[in-house]
Amino acid sequence: MRDLVIPSLNLAVISFVSFMMTARSFASKNGYQIDADSELRALGIANIASALSQGFAVSAASSRTAVNDAIGGKTQLVSVIAAVVILLVLLFMTGFLAHIPLSSLGVVLIYSASSLLNLRGIWSLRKRNRQAFTLSLFTLISVLVVGLINGVGFAVLLGLLQFLRIVFRPTDQLLGVNEQGMIHSINQGNEIKPVDGVMMYRFNSPLTYFNVSYFKKRVLQHVDRAKKRPGWLVVDAAVSFTYDDVSVFAAIDELITELKVKGVTLVLAGRRTELTRWIKQNKLRSSDDDLVVVPDLYFAVRMIQSKPEWYSNYIKR
Repeated sequence: MRDLVIPSLNLAVISFVSFMMTARSFASKNGYQIDADSELRALGIANIASALSQGFAVSAASSRTAVNDAIGGKTQLVSVIAAVVILLVLLFMTGFLAHIPLSSLGVVLIYSASSLLNLRGIWSLRKRNRQAFTLSLFTLISVLVVGLINGVGFAVLLGLLQFLRIVFRPTDQLLGVNEQGMIHSINQGNEIKPVDGVMMYRFNSPLTYFNVSYFKKRVLQHVDRAKKRPGWLVVDAAVSFTYDDVSVFAAIDELITELKVKGVTLVLAGRRTELTRWIKQNKLRSSDDDLVVVPDLYFAVRMIQSKPEWYSNYIKR
């Protein structure tokens, strides 16, 4: 059973990845959209039909798709006509094919598939997205060195590792306001300034068991490194809190306690209805005064600035 299941899973993953790579490549080239769910459903139905009829595993054929695209094929009727022509050739023209060298078939496939190779696009990723550039280059080299199946398998593994790295150690930003009062990320050289007494923070990943410790660490680092200790820490909860996770709210309870010692009140901005319900379900030890949940970042800033006694005392510090 093991000798059957593991190779089957590998084949299923690689078939789907190859299928979607081909579909997305031609969708991008010809300017139309694809539905991954519909594509996966069609692939599954085709493989079930193939298995019941003692056929081979079905996936996308990038070379044949490239040939169809090169000759102007736009609909599924192209495959039907191609199947009929292949059948006629097998029945009546095999004698003629015997005199055609295999290298000529290779030339046709290379010419048709060359339209899928966009070296300029890959090179442009070098500055725009370093991770995507690394993955593209690794996939290209892997396929050329170890073959299509193993090369795509290695690329899928590297892509998964990159995804896990993003989830475990995502980027984060401190937020501020411009002259018009709009909230933006604070970057070196821009004119976005923090609100006095308020540290607004965005963690660019949903909080999970795997990254909540890193979230807590980064929050405390920002608070400790601030030139002037903020009185309020406003977290963009719409990005980070996407579902109820016991480990996440346990860490938030610990964070509230540590911030309270530093004289900082935690504010979660966004998803007020869901967060209020999740906080009650997880029974945080902290009191209501130690944690404030508001609808959004703008509401949080207005609420803090509407406390004249606290705000004026902080500005005078």
